[in-house]
Amino acid sequence: MVMKAALKTAVKKVFLLLLLPLYLLLQLFTLFGQSDSLFQSLSQWLSLIPGKLGIYCRAAFYHWACPQTSDDICIGFLTVLSHRNTTLKRGVYIGPQSNIGMCTIEEDTLLGSGVHILSGNKQHLFDDTQQPIQQQGGTYTKILIGRDCWLGNGALVMADIDQQAIIAAGSVVIRPVEAGAVYGGNPARFIQSRFSKQSNHNQSSRQTVEPT
Repeated sequence: MVMKAALKTAVKKVFLLLLLPLYLLLQLFTLFGQSDSLFQSLSQWLSLIPGKLGIYCRAAFYHWACPQTSDDICIGFLTVLSHRNTTLKRGVYIGPQSNIGMCTIEEDTLLGSGVHILSGNKQHLFDDTQQPIQQQGGTYTKILIGRDCWLGNGALVMADIDQQAIIAAGSVVIRPVEAGAVYGGNPARFIQSRFSKQSNHNQSSRQTVEPT
């Protein structure tokens, strides 16, 4: 086990060195104000690399390119990050074919396949009917997803999710989700609290224990 962990650490360091030139190229383009477009292009290119090779490449690049991002992350095949201002903490897993907008994802959170995280719910304004929507601009918000959450396949998120929450597959989150809550549906609605369920389970266990 110790040998396996040491080997994994060594492999990560190798990939960090291999991906360093891409990060330096990105920094060079930053001087000319074109880092966002290059970041998106590099993210799309890296998403095409299959298998373990792709996982290590993506982890190394995002560690360099994105603020406070760990190299101990797993980003699946065909998953793209659209904003450089994205933070992925240690133990984050993102399944294949996901699209990740501007967000912070805290430790040990899991995202299934095809999850979409939007940069808030006001990316496109549409109040002025005399002007095309694409010309009305919008506001990008950095979404926060807390630690130890699980977002099911195909979930779409445009609001904050507190720690240890669960979002059912195919749900659309348009309002903040409280800690430990289970949400599902379109739009996503409260189903139950993981904390109260655990409390009830513990209480039932105590009641079934006979005194000695």
